[in-house]
Amino acid sequence: MQDVDCDLLVIGSGAAGLSAAVTAAYHGLRVLIVEKDALCGGATALSGGWMWIPCNPLSRADGIVEDVELARTYLRHELGPHYDAPRIDAFLAAGPQMVDFFENRTRLQFVSGSSIADIHALTPGAGTGGRSVAAKPIDGRELGDLLRAVRPQNYETSLFGLGIMAGSDLYRFLHATRSLASFWYATTRMTRHWVDLLIHRRGMQLVNGNALVARLLQSAKELGVELRLSSPATHLLCVDGVVRGAEIRTASGMTTIRARRGVVLATGGFAHDAARRRALLPRLTDGGEAWSLPPEAVAGDGVRLGESVGAIFDATVASPAAWCPVSVVRYRGGRTGLYPHIIDRGKPGIIGVLANGRRFVNEANGYHDYVSAMLAALPQGAEIASWLVCDHAFQRRYPFGMSKPFPFPVGPYVRSGYLLRGRTIEALAATCGIDGRGLADTLADYNREAREGRDPAFGRGATPFNRGSGDPDHKPNPCVAPIEQPPFYAIKVLPGSFGTFAGLKTDALARVLNEQGRPIEGLYAAGGDQANVMGGCYPSGGINLGPAMTFGFIAGRHAAGGEFGERGA
Repeated sequence: MQDVDCDLLVIGSGAAGLSAAVTAAYHGLRVLIVEKDALCGGATALSGGWMWIPCNPLSRADGIVEDVELARTYLRHELGPHYDAPRIDAFLAAGPQMVDFFENRTRLQFVSGSSIADIHALTPGAGTGGRSVAAKPIDGRELGDLLRAVRPQNYETSLFGLGIMAGSDLYRFLHATRSLASFWYATTRMTRHWVDLLIHRRGMQLVNGNALVARLLQSAKELGVELRLSSPATHLLCVDGVVRGAEIRTASGMTTIRARRGVVLATGGFAHDAARRRALLPRLTDGGEAWSLPPEAVAGDGVRLGESVGAIFDATVASPAAWCPVSVVRYRGGRTGLYPHIIDRGKPGIIGVLANGRRFVNEANGYHDYVSAMLAALPQGAEIASWLVCDHAFQRRYPFGMSKPFPFPVGPYVRSGYLLRGRTIEALAATCGIDGRGLADTLADYNREAREGRDPAFGRGATPFNRGSGDPDHKPNPCVAPIEQPPFYAIKVLPGSFGTFAGLKTDALARVLNEQGRPIEGLYAAGGDQANVMGGCYPSGGINLGPAMTFGFIAGRHAAGGEFGERGA
C-alpha cells in the first residue's frame, strides 16, 4: 500500500470541493483532490452555473447596493422553521468575500446576474436582481491538457453540444430568425462549434457550470493542487477522534493519504444512492428518485464516509431533493438522457396539465415549485407525471424540451415518441393518455383570458421572476399567449432533481458535527454532502452552487488557519 502526505485532502471535484481546494492552496496548504469518477466537475459541470450570492461585489459595481438585512429577511420568511441563523449568517457574510477572493486572486472570473430576480416576489425581502453571479465563459484551449479532465457539457441542455448561457447569449439564439444581428451571432457561434468538433472532438466554448469547473481547475493547477481521478475514497483515517486522511482505491491498488489539516467531503450528495432514495422519497414509482441529473458516481459516498466516524445525517429538511421537471429522451442503441425543463415553461403559449387534463401550477414559477406542486396535486398511488402542452406556433418559435424551433425539423422528435402530436386537442389527449374533455375545457378557459394576456387562474407573468423567464418581445404579457394553432404538441414530464438537500449536519465553519453537536475534528463537508443551508427550501435560482462555493471557501480558509482548536474563522 502506498502512503501519500498532504495538508488537506478534498474528496470530490465539483464546485464545493474545488472551492475548498483552491482557497486552502492559496493560503499555503498542500492540497490533494481525489475524484471517484474519471472526469471532474460532478453535477456542477452539467449545471447552469449560476450562484446565489446576495450583496456580491459585481452587483455593487452595477449600482445595485442593498442592505444584507433584505436577503436575511427573505430567507427568514422563505425558510421558516428551517432557518438556521448561524449558518445563514455565515453564508451571507462569506458569500461576497468568496466572490471577491476568486475574482481578484484566481483564474475564476464572474459575470453579474443583475436582472435575475428571486423566485417568490411576494415574500418580504425578495430581490428583483443583483443577487446572482456565474463564471465567465472560457475558451477550452486555455486549459491545455487539463481540458481532458473536465466533464463535457450535457448534450440535452446544449445545442448539439454547444453550451448556451442564460441572458444575452440565449436571447440572441432565440431571436436568430427574427434579427439579422442575432442570426449572424448564432451562426458564428455554431460554425465555430462545428469546427471545434472536427478538430478537437468536443466543444471548446465553455459556459455555465462547465466554465466554472474549468476556471476552478485552472486555478487549482496554478496553485499546485494535485488531482487524482478514478480514485474513490473507501474509508476515513481517524486518529484519537481526529480525521487525518483517507484510504483511496486506485487502478494500481490502495493508497493511504495522510492529511495533516483534515478532509473535506464534497462528493455531491446521494442522488444515485438507491437505498437512501427509497428511505427519503417513498412516493416515487420505483421507491427512489429515478430521474436525477447528476452523474451516476454521485451516490452518497461522502455521507457514508462521514457517518462512519460518527457524523449525523440530517434529513429534517423541507424537501430531500432539489426538484426539477424532466423529460426522458431515448436514443437509438438504448441510451437514455434527461432534459430539465427550465427554459420552455415560462414562455408564452404553454401550460402544464395532469392526467385529468387540468392545470395545477403557475408554470412560469421555479422548477422546484413545479415538481412540488405536482407531488401535492396527485393522490397517493397515482403516477407522478404531468404533460407540457403547446401548439404549432409555440413549437416553431421556442425550444420545447429537446425539440428545437424553426428552422430545425420537428419530425424526428415526433417519430421517436418524445414529442406527442395531435391534429386536435382531443386527438392529442388520446395520444397522451389524458382526459380529453378535461384538457379541452382547460384550454377553452385558458385561451379565453390568454388572448388578452391574462391568467387569472394562476397569475402567470405577475412577478419579475416569471417575466424574466418569458419572451420580452411578446405583449402584453411575456408569459401568456393562447394555444390554438394546430397541430398540438405535448411532452410527458416526470419528477427529476438537480441533487439532494438532506446531508451531514455541519456548523457555520462547515465542520461536520457528531451526535453531541460537537465538531468532528479534521472533517468538513460542503456542497451536496452538507445538509443544505436553505433547509430544503428553494427561494431562488443558484441556491445549490452559491452555498457550495461559499462553504467550500469557508472550509478551505478555516483549514488553513492553524492547528486544530486554534483556527480562526
